[in-house]
Amino acid sequence: MAGHHDMREPERNDQHVPTEVGGNEQPPPTAMGQGQRQIQDQVHNQPRTVAEAVAVQDRLRPLTDLTGPGPRRPATVAGLDVAYAESGDLLAAAVTVLDTATFAVVDQAVSVGRPAFGYVPGLFAFREMPALLAALDGLTIRPELLVCDGHGLAHPRRFGLACHLGVVTGLPAIGVGKTPLVGEWTEPARERGASTPLVDRGETVGRVLRTRDGVKPVFVSVGHRMSLDNAVDQVLALTPSYRLPETTRTADRLCRDALAAALASAALPAAGPVGTGPSRVDTIAGSGPGDAATGEGDSGARPGDTGDTGEGAGSGPGDPSRAAGGGPGGAADRTAAARPA
Repeated sequence: MAGHHDMREPERNDQHVPTEVGGNEQPPPTAMGQGQRQIQDQVHNQPRTVAEAVAVQDRLRPLTDLTGPGPRRPATVAGLDVAYAESGDLLAAAVTVLDTATFAVVDQAVSVGRPAFGYVPGLFAFREMPALLAALDGLTIRPELLVCDGHGLAHPRRFGLACHLGVVTGLPAIGVGKTPLVGEWTEPARERGASTPLVDRGETVGRVLRTRDGVKPVFVSVGHRMSLDNAVDQVLALTPSYRLPETTRTADRLCRDALAAALASAALPAAGPVGTGPSRVDTIAGSGPGDAATGEGDSGARPGDTGDTGEGAGSGPGDPSRAAGGGPGGAADRTAAARPA
């Protein structure tokens, strides 16, 4: 990754309060360059049926750039993750921006709201997009690369969350999944850096990558404006000590703590039917490095997602991924992951 970069702490608007997406209040200037209108468009254009959602994917899929090559030495990389309440009707989305020279969090933002779509395998992006875009719009530093906790091309319709976010934001994006959504593969060698192709219906849609010796691999796929080789290189650079990228680890902690704070507060987003139209999303921008939101929270993972520190090879409850050492034909070859992309 890059050498040391001068990553000065950005100025923050400490008076900025949570805002409701679709409201009249204007947010402070952001690094994403999209502003409130971009988020409003995404919220109000949310599909209401499975057929409408599939049509959106079909319309946006040709816009993906799957060759890149993308940034080789990005100075800043963002991780994105979402945590859900046990009830499934409240979520917290988080984005953390890391300095790739030090892995220090130099910017971050969270949003809390209701899922914007039903729980449908292959359409999971529609549940989370409004909240993730709201969090992205709260950043004061524009990241050079998005690393999504999910999939990109390795998707039944070749348009997972990483593709969707990349196309909407225009940023290079990759997906790093804990478990596969599609495809067959052979187990890579036990050494860190070993990989094998992830193949679905005769097409290579990703790479099964070992990021730690003897620990189960991750599933890397291109989202937008990246090559697969470069995506693999970036994931290896972001995993110096653990199975999962540092971007995912920091975003995971932040969204879990944001969810816990929301559940402890009386000011929850307005209730409403889940997956039947636009959701309310409250945004908290730029909480900043060293904030309590980066603590070791442990509540509210995605449905079926038990979290992962990268310390061991076990799958954990609710995770259908096969045990290390299994080949094609394991449980994950036959069924979709518990947390679909």
